[in-house]
Amino acid sequence: MIDYQPLYNALVDAKAEAWAEILPQQLERGFDLTKHGNLAEWQALVDSVPELPTAQRVLDADAVQIGCANDLALIAKTQLESQLKALHPWRKGPYNLFDINIDTEWRSDWKWNRLKNHIAPLEHRLVLDVGCGNGYHCWRMLGAGAKTVVGIDPMMLNVMQFQLVRKLYGEAPVYVLPMGIEDMPYGLKAFDTVFSMGVLYHRRSPIDHLMELRDCLQSGGELVLETLVIDGGLGQVLLPEDRYARMRNVWFLPSCHTLIGWLTRCGFKNIRLVDVTVTSIEEQRTTEWMTFHSLKDFLDAENPQLTCEGLPAPKRAIVIANAA
Repeated sequence: MIDYQPLYNALVDAKAEAWAEILPQQLERGFDLTKHGNLAEWQALVDSVPELPTAQRVLDADAVQIGCANDLALIAKTQLESQLKALHPWRKGPYNLFDINIDTEWRSDWKWNRLKNHIAPLEHRLVLDVGCGNGYHCWRMLGAGAKTVVGIDPMMLNVMQFQLVRKLYGEAPVYVLPMGIEDMPYGLKAFDTVFSMGVLYHRRSPIDHLMELRDCLQSGGELVLETLVIDGGLGQVLLPEDRYARMRNVWFLPSCHTLIGWLTRCGFKNIRLVDVTVTSIEEQRTTEWMTFHSLKDFLDAENPQLTCEGLPAPKRAIVIANAA
C-alpha cells in the first residue's frame, strides 16, 4: 500500500490545502474494489509481488531501469515476468525491471528526448502530469530532479501498472492517481510545471482543457503541451466526422498556429513551438507487451501519409508556455 501522507504534505507546502483535504476521499472512491470489475484481481497481483531489494535504479536513461540480472534467481525472474504480463497491454515505456525488458507500444523515450532540452529545469519543482498513463514520464521527471511528481490518469490498468513498478522501485516522491483533471479543485494554482501530453485531442472542449491546465499552475509556471496537429494556418482545425486512426474519442486537431492562438486566448504567455514530428510506425507499434493493433494498422495501406479514414496521418507538436 502506498503511503500518500508525503503527497498530502507536499500539497500543503504548495498552498494546495483544498486538494490535500479532499484527496483521501477521492482516493478511497478511486480504489473502491466494487466499482471496477478487474481491480480486485489487479490489486491482488500487485500485492503478491515481493519487495525485491536492489541498488540499481536508473531514471535518466531511455528505459526506466530497476534492478539487474544478478538480483533475481531465474525462477523468481520468470515469475515476475508472468506477473508483469498479466497487466497487458503495456503502452508507455520502455522499462527494464530486473533484466526484464518491457518493450511497450510507444517509445515514450523518444517524446521525452524531443522535449527535455526545451523545458525549464525540473529541479526542486512540484510537477503534474495529466493523462500520464502508467507513469513512465513521471519517472523521467523524477530522474530530472523534480521534488514531487503527481500523475493523474482515469484508466485503472495504467494506475496498477504504475503501482507495480513503484513497488519494485521502493518509496519515491512520485504518485499516479486514478482521476482526471476535472476532479481537481478549481483555483489550485499549485504546480511549478504541468505536462499534458496526448490529451488535448481527446477532450470535447480543448479550450476548457487549456483553462484547467492554466488553473493548476502557479503564476509564471510552465505548461508543456503535446498534441496531434494538422498542417495549416490560423483558424484551421480538423474535426473528424467519426473515427481518427480508428480512435473514437478524437475531437479537435488544430494547426500549430491555431493551437498557439488558443493558448494566447486562454491567457498563456511566452508561447513557443519547440517540435513538430510525424509519428512513425517505429515509435508506435505492436510488441509482445502490447499485442493489439497499433499505428501501422491505422494507416492507409497504400499511402501512409493518410489514416485508414483518409485523414492526415498523425503528426504531433510540442508547445511550451507560461501561466500569466
